[in-house]
Amino acid sequence: MPVYEYRCNACSDQFEMRQKFSDDPVKECPKCGGEVAKLISSTAFTLKGGGWHAEGYGNKKGSEAPACPSGGSCAGCPSAAA
Repeated sequence: MPVYEYRCNACSDQFEMRQKFSDDPVKECPKCGGEVAKLISSTAFTLKGGGWHAEGYGNKKGSEAPACPSGGSCAGCPSAAA
């Protein structure tokens, strides 16, 4: 279940709620009962390092994937198993 962040408009308390996608947004502050606003927060998901997402997917025109060191296909290639 995703975690959503909220901030109370009355007391400025900021809190998190674990909710299903189908749940209605929280409308009331658990501390003071004031009206709350749902916050947009940054995701914890990041892609780091090399790999297809940085080097192979969506290559710029003119750039090519590196050639296979054995010159053949990857099926059964000892280099591919490494």
